Amino acid sequence: MPAIIVVGAQWGDEGKGKIVDLLTAKAQHVVRAQGGNNAGHTIVIQDEEFKLHLIPSGILSSHTQCHIGAGTVLDPKVLLDEMSYLVSRGINLERRLGISEAAHVIFPYHKILDVLGENRKGERRIGTTGRGIGPCYADKINRIGIRIGDLVRPSLLHSALKNVLTLKNEELVKIFDTTPLEFTPLYEEYVRYGEELLPFVKPVEWEIDQALQRKENVLFEAAQGTFLDISFGSYPYVTSSNTTAGGVCSGAGIGPTRVNHTLGVVKAYTTRVGNGPLPSAVENEQLFGSHEENRELGTTTGRKRRIGWFDVVLVRESIRLNGIDSIALTKLDILDRLDEIKVCIGYQVNQKRYDRFPSVLEDFDRLTPIYETFPGWKTSLKGISNFEKLPKNAQHYLRSIESMCGVPISLISVGPERERTIAIRDLFRT
Repeated sequence: MPAIIVVGAQWGDEGKGKIVDLLTAKAQHVVRAQGGNNAGHTIVIQDEEFKLHLIPSGILSSHTQCHIGAGTVLDPKVLLDEMSYLVSRGINLERRLGISEAAHVIFPYHKILDVLGENRKGERRIGTTGRGIGPCYADKINRIGIRIGDLVRPSLLHSALKNVLTLKNEELVKIFDTTPLEFTPLYEEYVRYGEELLPFVKPVEWEIDQALQRKENVLFEAAQGTFLDISFGSYPYVTSSNTTAGGVCSGAGIGPTRVNHTLGVVKAYTTRVGNGPLPSAVENEQLFGSHEENRELGTTTGRKRRIGWFDVVLVRESIRLNGIDSIALTKLDILDRLDEIKVCIGYQVNQKRYDRFPSVLEDFDRLTPIYETFPGWKTSLKGISNFEKLPKNAQHYLRSIESMCGVPISLISVGPERERTIAIRDLFRT
């Protein structure tokens, strides 16, 4: 099974970074295909912690080639800073990192307009990270975007930026009554970025195709989570790209028939950062311990994540949207202290039960979650590396999730470190 997609099956922050890091042990290539530096992974290797936002987490394994596909949007300064950070931590990037010429570039005007536009929304604010992701994708759709292939060629960058900056300055001045940006310093700054990134710009999509033809193991690393998808998420509280497995295929330039397995990463409960619905939200989040202790702070923003019980309706919908073949369940250890654990098994609206996820935002206000309660195990899972050695109540909880979701669990994470993982299936051998 040479091609595996790892996708977040909830609202992001499911622990995909650790799962990708684990699977990378048998992968020759790791691919990032959508989103920008509004995403983030935290990976713990022994006593070292790494925080990544743009570069695939496979870069931490010296045998992998890492690729950033055309579906991403890149802030070159952030990317270069992240590259420097990795080099300072002893990670070699030479001949290991490739950036697609077709990936779009984030400019300062994108970030400025992101913040200004968010502020004008008032009560309809979505909680954007302010990184310029949405405005950059908007330019891509409007066909006025500037791509990496333009960035690394000063003459192309000059003409493209000259035209776009005229439009953006009109928007800044006439709509938002703020200061326009000067062309020359902006152009010179981005020429320097292009010069630094040029050695890493490669025909990424062609290289991925060649790797698949050679039957090399390729791991596709999705960003964010399914219900932040611009088409199928909890709109408008979503990101600006397609975060499903289909979006990964599009952003990486591969057809869906090339994918052998789609792994959905889910937490043993549910979280989301920013605004928007969370049907299974708990009133007392301290049931789960502190956000700091449980690592429930956003890698990118540092914001506290809102917490809810495991939502079967949500995950089943994600399985359908992504074609998920199996689940990696993370952070099971966070439930160690609970006397009882609830699982949302359906929604009730006006005395009628619904087993599907609403597509209209206002419908969330009308629903009440239906819960099934499971007994907790009240003991630490630390040090357990075999499913059969888990407490019986933990086994029952996991088997019930498998049964309700309709797909098997392949991996179980019981802590942030690599070794605190229970592997049930070898996905690259299945």
